[in-house]
Amino acid sequence: MHRTTRGSGSPGVLAQKPSWWKRTLVRLADTICPTDLRLFVRAICSGPQAVGAACPSSRRLADYMASQAVGASKGYIVELGAGTGVITASLLDHGIAPERLVVVEKSALLAAHLRERFPDVTILEGDAADLAGLLGWRAQRVSAVVSSLPLKSLPKSTVDQIGSALDAVLPKGATFIQFTYSLRCRAIDWAQEVTCLHSRTIWRNVPPARVNVFAWGDG
Repeated sequence: MHRTTRGSGSPGVLAQKPSWWKRTLVRLADTICPTDLRLFVRAICSGPQAVGAACPSSRRLADYMASQAVGASKGYIVELGAGTGVITASLLDHGIAPERLVVVEKSALLAAHLRERFPDVTILEGDAADLAGLLGWRAQRVSAVVSSLPLKSLPKSTVDQIGSALDAVLPKGATFIQFTYSLRCRAIDWAQEVTCLHSRTIWRNVPPARVNVFAWGDG
């Protein structure tokens, strides 16, 4: 929600009209940015709290994350925080059938874009902390989760909620794939037992990112 600055007169002015810097940023993006980045900028300006990444993921990052998910047992592959759909596209290109892929995206703008771009994929608009409720009957048939959520920068209480939500849908030993801009290989601070199987830094990404592959629970 936009706050009204001093001297602005009507308290509803900024709530009704984007601030000048957001309008300028959107105009610049529309002029010079590729489609994905342009959409990304618009999503940040319309709802920054729903967008956690610094930039759209590179294809190199997306391909590596997808390659770690293809070996998951039969069941649903859930993607959290799909953004403009770079990783979604790579999951499909790596052979994940559209009917096996469920995408959760908090931004209404990005969710609408994803539904248009991937009409055969289930796109759910909502918060990952409500994952079981969003998935409904699919919650008991999840085999892997691919996450682009900014877990290192979220409040501890929010991370705990997401951890509990994952615990409700992931069977023990299931694959959980997370990328982070923190290049140090550190476990996520969850109450649940999560084992890091392996990790890799993707330098050809802006900024460089680390992909961590975890086994959920005690296996």
